[in-house]
Amino acid sequence: MRVDLERDVRTFVVESFLLGDGDDLTSSQSLLDAGVIDSTGVLELVSFLEKTYQIRIDDEDLVPENLDSIASIAQFVQRKLAARDTA
Repeated sequence: MRVDLERDVRTFVVESFLLGDGDDLTSSQSLLDAGVIDSTGVLELVSFLEKTYQIRIDDEDLVPENLDSIASIAQFVQRKLAARDTA
């Protein structure tokens, strides 16, 4: 499932912020440091994640550890899905 999450997040990031040109983007690359995404982009990303995966992302979740790279976003969503499914 994590592979699917990474693929979906990568597709969204590339189409939304890189205009389809994401050949150089790695899963572990910092989206913030690379200038791929900014604070407005984070809000767009959060909206996409909430709608796509039916999860709630709270303000305290909006930290770089959760949303800084494609890999960290996929791990974060996976944790949110697991927490939702056990609630």
